[in-house]
Amino acid sequence: MSLSPSSSAQAAREAIASRLRTLKAEAQLKGSELAARCGWSESKVSRITHTKTPPSDDDILRWCVACGAEDQAADIIAANRQADEMYVQWRKVHRDGMKRAQDAEMERLEQTRLTRVYYSNVIPGVTQRRGYATSLMTAITRFQETPNDVDAAVESRVARSNLFRRANHRFAMVLEETVLHYPFGDADAMREQLGFLLEIMRLPRVSLGIIPRNAPREMWPLEAFYIYDDRQVMAELLSAVVTITTPGEIASYDKAFKILAGMAVYGPRARHLIQQAIHSFE
Repeated sequence: MSLSPSSSAQAAREAIASRLRTLKAEAQLKGSELAARCGWSESKVSRITHTKTPPSDDDILRWCVACGAEDQAADIIAANRQADEMYVQWRKVHRDGMKRAQDAEMERLEQTRLTRVYYSNVIPGVTQRRGYATSLMTAITRFQETPNDVDAAVESRVARSNLFRRANHRFAMVLEETVLHYPFGDADAMREQLGFLLEIMRLPRVSLGIIPRNAPREMWPLEAFYIYDDRQVMAELLSAVVTITTPGEIASYDKAFKILAGMAVYGPRARHLIQQAIHSFE
């Protein structure tokens, strides 16, 4: 099974390019003729039709006017904006700092009854404590070179943990064991963070599994992702966040999560792995 978290966005881009190519063909225009009508170089027409350059709203309007199909511009522009929302660079998400994105995530979680989470790189945000979150979000802000509102963003992130005790919310989380050993913050912060994992494991609406480092692999480690009920997946890449709503791709992530969850250990065995990690920070 091959998973590509950007395939939904790419498919949307290709669909838009296909519609534009169709308009050009129906108008019986050559690339050079379309370029002249739009005031562009011929290479720009080629880049748009081959999805090398995403068209702007103005590009789409000019294209439609040139093809005598101005009445289709609004629909194509709307689809283009939706494609923009599927694949969004973190620097754009965090252009005003991180707090706004944290607040938006809280809203998504509040609207979700079953949240499934897989992480192979850090402790999931929904479970992060203040010391760990501060260290991690400071590193992210520094790397992305975005405005620093870490203190406010951390408060928003830490507030998510209240959802664990709400009767209408369930969480199923799977972590790679290596995540427990990546230090963000000092030893006190790591012990607090790992201790919180032990605490929420006791809650009746939380399932927390750990995939041991030496577990036979039935599924390779993936990018971090959240599955919100069965309606949406958010996959986190280094440079961008990808929103997936295509049923077929959601089904792929559902299948992957089930395989990863089947590789994990739970209960006493999971607690033992977490306690070992805690001892390593003493």
